Amino acid sequence: MSGTRSLAMFCTVLVMIVAMFACADEEGRGTMDDQTSGVAGRDGEALRLLFIHHSCGGQLLADPGKKTGGASGSGERCIYESHPNGGGLRSRLAAAGYEVHEASYESVVGADTDIEHWRTKFSTMMDRILATDRQDETYNDARRNRIVVFKSCYPNNDFVGPGTSPGDPDSPERTVANAQAAYRSLLPIFAERPDVLFLAVTAPPRAEPKKGAKAKLGSLLKKGELQPADWAREFNTWLADAEAGWLAGYGFPNVAVFDYYDVLTKQGETNWAAYATGGGSDSHPSRNGNAAAAEAFVPALDAAVSRMAWSQ
Repeated sequence: MSGTRSLAMFCTVLVMIVAMFACADEEGRGTMDDQTSGVAGRDGEALRLLFIHHSCGGQLLADPGKKTGGASGSGERCIYESHPNGGGLRSRLAAAGYEVHEASYESVVGADTDIEHWRTKFSTMMDRILATDRQDETYNDARRNRIVVFKSCYPNNDFVGPGTSPGDPDSPERTVANAQAAYRSLLPIFAERPDVLFLAVTAPPRAEPKKGAKAKLGSLLKKGELQPADWAREFNTWLADAEAGWLAGYGFPNVAVFDYYDVLTKQGETNWAAYATGGGSDSHPSRNGNAAAAEAFVPALDAAVSRMAWSQ
């Protein structure tokens, strides 16, 4: 009888231990969910995020699959539901608790996304940007976009040289100095809205040009000279370097950078596109490239959000 009682007690204790571990596991999973998706909802509502983009951004956001949506003339050009190059970022953001909104071609906010356009856009259209729901539609309530993601497209990596400091923020001449001046000009504008997180996305890299015999001979003669992709690497490294680059000395936590360029060049393996499409001639990133970028994007965004006062 004593042996039976002891066995029963042992079984009871074993069940309790298993239950404790199960509860701990459930609690652990809850904590992990809070870390990966709860950041966006600490104030009780999903954070509204506006992504201003053109074709590459639309494909990054889209689910992979047959091209759906985004047709020219539709009023929602480059806002895709799915695309063969889709990275699935929209779905990842939604799963992480963010409320995703977009502005692209064929809208006031989504037009003009080259580097030299950003200063004018943000200095003259900030209220509209924060109220933008989708394309030219605005919200019908008091809530605003708490996060603004903005990205230029790959032609913005067609650098022609270093330029002359301090550069011209509004110049279309693609020099490193002018591009740096353009982004520096944004910081005083962003500093006026410390309640909004601005996430700059570096422009995707160019596909390496295919060279004929004559061009190859010319390259050999110019061996050692810097190419547009080298200047692109210099600029994008500066933009993403929070310690010694664009954000060095900036006193607010409301600006961050996602280095799309670096992901798509395999973190420096090349200065050209490592995920080019069209047999290597099209600078639009492939599904694999966009999937890699989407996977890296959400943790980077979560980290930036966690530094904002309203996420504490």
